[in-house]
Amino acid sequence: MDRERDFDIIVVGSGISGGWAVKEFTERGFKTLLIERGRMVKHIQDYPTAYTDTWEFEHRGQRTRDDLTRNKWISRHYAYSEATRHFYINDEEQEYIQEKPFDWVRGYQVGGKSLLWARQTQRWSDFEFEAPRKYRYAVDWPIRYQDMAPWYAHVERFVGIAGTKDGIPNMPDNEVVGAFEMNQVEQAIANSIAQRYSDRKAIIGRCANLAGIKEEQIAQGRSRCMARSLCERGCPFGAYFSSNSSTIPYAEKTGNLTIITDTIVESVLYDDKTKKAIGVQTIDTKTKVKKIFKSRVVFLNASTLNSNLILLNSKSDRFPNGLGNDNGLMGRYITFHNYRGRITADFPGYENSYYYGRRPTQVFIPAFKNIHRVEQTFKGSYLIAFAAYRDSWVRGSITEGLGADFKDNLLEPGDWKISMMMQGEVLPSFDNHVRLSPDKVDKYGLPQLITSVDYSTNDMMMMEDFFKEGTEMLAQAGAENIRTLDQHEVFGRQPGLEVHEVGGVRMGNDPNTSLLNRYNQLHLCENVFVTDGACMTSIGNQNPSLTFMALTARAANHAMDLIQEKKL
Repeated sequence: MDRERDFDIIVVGSGISGGWAVKEFTERGFKTLLIERGRMVKHIQDYPTAYTDTWEFEHRGQRTRDDLTRNKWISRHYAYSEATRHFYINDEEQEYIQEKPFDWVRGYQVGGKSLLWARQTQRWSDFEFEAPRKYRYAVDWPIRYQDMAPWYAHVERFVGIAGTKDGIPNMPDNEVVGAFEMNQVEQAIANSIAQRYSDRKAIIGRCANLAGIKEEQIAQGRSRCMARSLCERGCPFGAYFSSNSSTIPYAEKTGNLTIITDTIVESVLYDDKTKKAIGVQTIDTKTKVKKIFKSRVVFLNASTLNSNLILLNSKSDRFPNGLGNDNGLMGRYITFHNYRGRITADFPGYENSYYYGRRPTQVFIPAFKNIHRVEQTFKGSYLIAFAAYRDSWVRGSITEGLGADFKDNLLEPGDWKISMMMQGEVLPSFDNHVRLSPDKVDKYGLPQLITSVDYSTNDMMMMEDFFKEGTEMLAQAGAENIRTLDQHEVFGRQPGLEVHEVGGVRMGNDPNTSLLNRYNQLHLCENVFVTDGACMTSIGNQNPSLTFMALTARAANHAMDLIQEKKL
């Protein structure tokens, strides 16, 4: 086994949180090693389809039968297509066992899934941080909004968030750089909601696309969003935030970053004498050669399930069940967002209204249930997102004849349609978990991960409440032909496909009921930090990525302070 040179910091994973870790460490002068399981992807030069027109693809950019056969589940991910499949991996690249159906979407490349995320960036509030204790469905978070607020602002100023100042207590305002606009039908629905309800408000979505731009983003070499809605191909303008376009190039410019790719972290190495981690053991994906890299601090940002896998596989005489896992809770309380409910409708009128471009966000209605008091029917909260659009010119015209008639029909779009979705909080459950197979390994010799995660009765009751409230709001605004859809029953949508899975290495105040402290350090191995989705105690209802980034920046600066104080 080879031994490589030592570093101050090792960061495992180059996605949205790993990118922030290396940005913070290298900026303050720490020699940092970034280990990525997948291949190198350089901003712009490795976005092969960024400028490709639809007619230039063999299958016009659509999913093929082969996609649906080889990638039956991940091919249903919203961003998967002929134009993006190179940013996804097939299951045979890392086999896993679905004890209960779970769609594990992975992006093994520099940048990880930051190339594929939907870029929605809402802050959490104390309603989310206090809810598990208040409503008794999880252990108490060891932090509150006041701990996170300065780090949200720190991240937002660098990233550049599009949005408006809305003054909503349970979705605090972001630092913003301009906003996208609602179209006229969306504004009509928003006005109707404002007139009829005092407990809810429709706002334009807050997203990590540069609707405007400030000096901090210009200095990164980024430019404004062109509203192409081709973000998941890799944005050559750097207009949406990714590790590739922002944090990693920033870290590289410091001269303090080393990147190695095509390298799996097999385990974190623990020293019984110092009672600390000394580094990581890795496997080269091409040669299968194993190496050890050493550092003072290890940050795990491999994505939720892989960070669980690494820690569970980090066994020693002291920790036979995984590093820091004395309480046996590692891998437990995996949770995710409930996207089962969808509502569609027609919206008459406004035939003379149009919109331009392909805006990269929707209209959001922040959570209004279970905020100030708990409902009798379900626990947790949900937000709503919706968009109004006009039917495709081609789809509305293709049956309308040929020649001159066909051309004339292309001049006008179809009628207005509404699509509305829920994003619901799935409560942490001991039964929802991942664990290592005792006898099956993948092609690299790693134990296969077993996923045992499912919906609950609470999720169903929440979906029914969304159907009731969403239908009422649309009907009052003037929508017609309103239809509800359970996407699990109709399309077989399983947990995992929303790529918001979190938990397994949760934060908490008590080492008996949690794995990490308030600064994301393992209770029982203080120089190992986990700041990706695995660290989350609960999922809330907001999109989680902004919180991952803020937690990472906060934890990295705490780690550096401890090192400088000679406490790590």
